[in-house]
Amino acid sequence: MTVILAALMFAQTPDIRDLMKDVQAHQAKLDEIRDNYTFHQTSTVEELDGSGKVVKSTTSESEVFFVNGWRVSRLVKRDGKPVPEEDVTKKVTARAKKPPPKRGPGLLAQILAVAVISNPRRTTMNGRAALAYDFKGNPKAESHGLAQDALKKTAGAIWFDEAEHQIIRAEIEFFENFRIGGGLLANVQKGSRVDIEQAPIGDGIWMQSATDQHLGLRVVFKGVRQNVRTRSFDFRKFDVGMTQSIGSPK
Repeated sequence: MTVILAALMFAQTPDIRDLMKDVQAHQAKLDEIRDNYTFHQTSTVEELDGSGKVVKSTTSESEVFFVNGWRVSRLVKRDGKPVPEEDVTKKVTARAKKPPPKRGPGLLAQILAVAVISNPRRTTMNGRAALAYDFKGNPKAESHGLAQDALKKTAGAIWFDEAEHQIIRAEIEFFENFRIGGGLLANVQKGSRVDIEQAPIGDGIWMQSATDQHLGLRVVFKGVRQNVRTRSFDFRKFDVGMTQSIGSPK
């Protein structure tokens, strides 16, 4: 009986390519209304030595919003201490005059283009019913652009909210080195990874809430080893007072 139930659960799991259609539609909706929201974001950068020991750590907190589809941030704290208020009027005016950025294929579409999908399953993530899929880059897949070339060297898993068809979490890790310019320009080391989480903020909208990066890379002749943790919170809709306070152009 257990085997039969497991087989039924597997058979009923949606194909990830069908899920992608809903995910892309939700992302397009977010792109349209993201200018209506503001939030705070903290970023902690840890510099590591060759043994992985933290030798330096810095933390910053910024207020983030979007103008005409472009990101604008204003630094409010550095290492927990308030900083003089940053005037972002010029940034806002410049972004408002630029055409909205062109949206290329999202992360999921890029992964699907060059990866083998496996192990579909039902599970839970962050207390929500979820659909999970593993992936691994296919070295023989045809790729277009640097991002897909890099993703062919990665493996990981993606979790979707089963009810709302939104990405809850994605884990991406390099299973071998990725060299740019034959390794002369840059080399992303095996074991480098990125974990991304999204969370609902109300009105059926999901935003990226957390990113954790463990990076080992060499750029030209300089080696870089870092842990970077980013958290986004206090998502709010703009009101007239906020718009006036950031100097948004009429």
